[in-house]
Amino acid sequence: MTAPLVQARELSKRYDVQRGLLSLRRAQLRAVDGVSLHIAPGEVLGLAGESGSGKSTIGRLLLRLIEPSAGQIHFKGEDITHFDAAQLRSLRRHAQIVFQDPFASLDPTMTIGECITEPLRVQRMICTRAERQDRAAALLRAVALPEDFARCKPEQLSGGQRQRVVIARALSVEPEFIVADEPVASLDVSIQAQIVVLLQRLRAETGLAMLFISHDIAVMEYLSDRIAVLYLGRVMEIGPTADIIATPQHPYTEALISAIPSAPGEQRRKRIVLAGDVPDPTAPPSGCVFHTRCRYALPACATEVPVLRDIGPGHSKACLRDEIL
Repeated sequence: MTAPLVQARELSKRYDVQRGLLSLRRAQLRAVDGVSLHIAPGEVLGLAGESGSGKSTIGRLLLRLIEPSAGQIHFKGEDITHFDAAQLRSLRRHAQIVFQDPFASLDPTMTIGECITEPLRVQRMICTRAERQDRAAALLRAVALPEDFARCKPEQLSGGQRQRVVIARALSVEPEFIVADEPVASLDVSIQAQIVVLLQRLRAETGLAMLFISHDIAVMEYLSDRIAVLYLGRVMEIGPTADIIATPQHPYTEALISAIPSAPGEQRRKRIVLAGDVPDPTAPPSGCVFHTRCRYALPACATEVPVLRDIGPGHSKACLRDEIL
């Protein structure tokens, strides 16, 4: 088995929040609750779940953009959980992020060329202006944008073009790992497809490992080797993409898969509508956090927390029942 490039062990992130606008009571929001996962070199792990499930928080934790409340993070076998500022700066050379909103993540006062090459300047990888300009031109070509875009400002580009720029910037330091945080969520469907195809090509050409975060399993189906399904900060199921899509083994995964539109000629999926709303994350249900919306729930589901257990090669789920699907 190949050693993981990135690994999280019992990773948690908690926030203290105020309950109610005028209340002085404090509560604790568990954005991520005991998550363990790994990503091999060159692998794409899709992280799926509804808004507020903790997906983006996990991505930022893996890169140490925010501090974990508990657990460990390893990169290339080294524990980076308590890296200092200098060590984190070195880590950025190997691990980058693509944010959901490309306009917010680009400095409007800088040209596109300057935005793309800023990581090179920070990492002191290319010192001369001419070298940075050549590198910017090469990166723009790599993401299928004209070289003369280097002289433009972010406001002059479309949303899809800005997202390509953000991808080019992430690639500038030749990282081994990228967190793609909802990189197509704000784009039109036709542009989404272009960005996914671009990421597929770049992955094939560079051997990038990636955490691909999305609320849409239909999008990650074409890019991910494995999919992890998150609910209220906990992993419900994780396994090979083909298995997750064809034979989901957790009730929550089953509901998410049922929402994927059927392809022409494919048997139409029966839509499963979950009862109720996502519970308050500051007061999650006891036992299995999904039991309040699960149509297969047993009395024991309200009291017993299911562990993530193996159910097949590389396939695990956190559910007390085996016979539901």
